[in-house]
Amino acid sequence: MAFEISIEREVDVAAAIISLLHEAAVAALQHQGVEEPTAITILLSDDATLHALNKAFLDEDQPTDVLSFPAGEPLPGMDDFFHHLGDIALSVPYATRQARAKGHEAAAEMQLLVVHGILHLLGYDHATPQEQGQMWHTQAEILTQLGLGGIAPHDESDERPSA
Repeated sequence: MAFEISIEREVDVAAAIISLLHEAAVAALQHQGVEEPTAITILLSDDATLHALNKAFLDEDQPTDVLSFPAGEPLPGMDDFFHHLGDIALSVPYATRQARAKGHEAAAEMQLLVVHGILHLLGYDHATPQEQGQMWHTQAEILTQLGLGGIAPHDESDERPSA
């Protein structure tokens, strides 16, 4: 048994980064005690795609770094081997800008976003200070296991458009 991590690319991303994102996804799933076999899909895309998804699903008319789409109830007879946890969409250019602003590598930022997205698939949220504290703590534990203990979640209020 295993985790099935499908990483789809709409933008050019180095194979080494794909490997790091796969490692981050597995680390998050293992840290949270997710039972195997479980599948997730990660879409690596651009700002325009994330903007369109953000508008369509969350009524937010702006690009974003990462979105999570938990799977609904499985259809009878479909995907009997793997439990599909859900899908994550990540804007590579957005993540690259955030990494530059925070002074670390884009790969590390994308690993953070994969962990963040998986935690959302598992029911974590950051709508309240208490929820955010729990989610940020869990992310920090996973990132530390990955050797990225100095990488901190992005403060979403820093990215809101002023107009």
